[in-house]
Formats: sequence, C-alpha cells, structure tokens
Amino acid sequence: MKRYFLLLLVLSAGLLVNAQTADKKWGLGLGAGAYGNFDKDGVGLMPELYLSRYVSPTFDLMLVQNFAVFNSQVQNNLDAVNTLLNLRLKLYKDASAVKPYIYGGPGLLFDNGTEGLNLNVGVGSKFSLSESVALFVEGGYIDGITYQDSKGDDRKEDMWKVVGGIEISMGKAKDSDGDGVPDKKDDCPETPFGVTVDENGCPVDTDGDGVVDYIDDCPQVAGLTSLKGCPDNDGDGVADKDDECPEVAGKVELKGCPDSDGDGIADGKDKCADTPAGWKVDSDGCPLDSDGDGVADGEDKCPNQAGVASNNGCPEEKAELKPVKVDLKVIPVYFVVDKSYLTDYSKGKLDDLMKVLKSNPSYVVDLYGYTDDLATEEYNVALSAKRIDSVVKYMIGKGLDSSRITKTEALGEANPAAPNESEETRKLNRRVEFELFEMK
Repeated sequence: MKRYFLLLLVLSAGLLVNAQTADKKWGLGLGAGAYGNFDKDGVGLMPELYLSRYVSPTFDLMLVQNFAVFNSQVQNNLDAVNTLLNLRLKLYKDASAVKPYIYGGPGLLFDNGTEGLNLNVGVGSKFSLSESVALFVEGGYIDGITYQDSKGDDRKEDMWKVVGGIEISMGKAKDSDGDGVPDKKDDCPETPFGVTVDENGCPVDTDGDGVVDYIDDCPQVAGLTSLKGCPDNDGDGVADKDDECPEVAGKVELKGCPDSDGDGIADGKDKCADTPAGWKVDSDGCPLDSDGDGVADGEDKCPNQAGVASNNGCPEEKAELKPVKVDLKVIPVYFVVDKSYLTDYSKGKLDDLMKVLKSNPSYVVDLYGYTDDLATEEYNVALSAKRIDSVVKYMIGKGLDSSRITKTEALGEANPAAPNESEETRKLNRRVEFELFEMK
C-alpha cells in the first residue's frame, strides 16, 4: 500500500505545481464535524484540513486530510485517517455569494491497522464573507476498505461525514500589467507599467478629452486628440502651450504666428512685412541686396554686381569710345647703333610728347619700334622691342597711365625711313615712332 500512497502524493504534487502557472488562487480550509459507520450506531468527531488550488472556472483541486476520532463504538480514540485528492466541481460563478459544489476523488485510508485505496464523494457549499474568507459546509460518503476483524472475518466499513468550517484564500490574482487591478476585473489589462488607473484598471483621463493622462501633454485641460490632448484656441494646428501667437491663427513652422507676406518671417519679427511674394529676405524679413547697390535682389537684374537703379541694378552703360587719329606730327626718338637706352636728346623729345598727352586727356598713343639692317631680322625685331620698352617705362615714369598706351609693335628693319646705304641714312632707321588718337 505504501507504493500507492507515494503515487498519490506524486500525482497531487504534479497537479498543484502545474496549476501554479495559471491565474488561480490557493485556499486553506479548516473545519470539523461528525462521522459514522453505516453499520454502527456510534458517531464520532471528524476534523478536516485541506489545501485547494484553483484550476479553472469549473474545477478546484483539493488535497484533503480527514481524521475519524472519538467514536463511542470504537475502543481507541483514533478510528481512521483518510488522505484524499479531490476534484471540486463548482456550480457557481466566482462573484456569487453562495457557492454550491460537488466533489469526489481517490484517497488512502488507514482503518483498523489496515491501509488501502478508497474513494469519496459529496456535496457542499461555500458562503463568501469577503474576497479572502468563506464558510463551508459539506456532507459526503467515504468508501471503506476491507480488513479482518477480531474474529478473522473480512469486514468493510463505509462511512458518512458532515463537516463545516472556514476557507481562507491565499495569494494574489494575476495582474498582468501591474496596475493593482486583477486581470479578471481589469477592462484594460495591457496598461503600461506605472500608469495611474481607475477602479476598472483603465488609464485615468482627468480632463475627459478622450486622451488618457499618461499620453496627454495637457492632462488638466481638455484638448484635441490630434494635439495629444492640448487645446488650440486659434485653430491653426499648434497647441496653445507651443503657440507664440495663441490668439491669432498662424503657421505651424512659425510656432503658430502669421506671416502676411509669406517670406518665412513671422509678422511680429518682420521689419518689412509687405515684401513682394517670392523675394528672398534677410533675418529681419527685408529684401536681400546681395551687391549692396540699393536695388533689392528681387528686381536687380545684376544681383551679384553693383549697379544703378536707373539700369535695374546693373552697372551704368557707357557709350563705346572709338579712336580717331589726331592730325599732329610727332617727332620720333632715335637710338645709338645696337642700343636701346634713351639719350638726353630723345628724353627731351619724349617730354614734349608728354606735355601734349597731359594737355589732352582723351588722347592715346601707339608705339612702333625699328632698327637698321646691320643684324639678322630676328635680332633686329628683339632690339626694336627693347627700344619700345625703354620709351614706355620713361613715359609711365613721367606719370602717363599705361591704359593710354593702346598699341606697341616691334617691326625690326621694316619700313625704313631712309635707305640703309650709309651711317647717315641708317641712323634715321634706329627709331621709335608715335601715332596719336583721340577717343570719341
């Protein structure tokens, strides 16, 4: 029989452990009543102790311990000990005050020195006093086991029992979201952790605007769902708490302030609130003038080049000047053979030319350099260029703007002023000639 008792304990432990993973409660029952054998007249005391576990809305699992004691027909004070594993079929809903049930299950009975497996069945009811405390009363039939009496005859005693007592619920109901409201009473079982809830387990909405407090940016004043529970008095789509102009509709990108000219600068900060549409503006809302010529970029046809208003912001157009040859003979300057430096005589002639140029600011000059034929053509062209350079440096040194020298040309031995037949004629070819033009 011991192996059957061990099997019973293993079975009960397995069921109870499995039940711990569900949303159930433990119950501890303590009671007492009367029992008797059906074939005897004696009645004894029946204490009862049980541990119950909520398995489902329909069933509880119970580990029950009964003691049959103080029967007037039994010589010993202890008549029997019965350990039971019962299944309680609930005929009620959890919220009911009166909770009738039927129970039954196998057990291990010790009776008259003999042990064996047995069964018991019965009916009962609980009466709730609170969520954690209930009274119970039940009556049942205990199937006896066969044993040998003092005469050696096989005997089996079936018993009845009537007991009552108190059941105390232990443990807490499952509360998936940890809001203090058990799941079975929680209308909002997935509330985020730490959120304040009402008696139904749903997040509180203090201002009643349909946006619960934990996602309501304005929980004390009714607002709009689209603005996380905040009001928008001017209806511009910017919550009043973020609206720099809450009394007048404006633009979202300008924190709720208007922009009359549409330049991206709020009217309150716009120093040029009537800027034409499409014009670029600075941080004060005034038209940009990139080239600083006083003509706004929006109407400046040359926004990156300073100009004048009369020419739409572009530089003032000047009439193109054309050179007109001046009918004035200028004496050439002459050079020593194979040299490019200026003699004092030549410098004097250049000083006379400078007086003419300074007296006539509209005059410009062209220079042409020449040589005699005593060297190669290539050498003579280079020498004539050096002679032109000497003249140009002297004239600029005397204050002539280089822009007034409009042309220089080194021609070597070309265009001789006289035949290259003697020293007297060759010296006339070692020269730099000038042509004057007036720009008109």
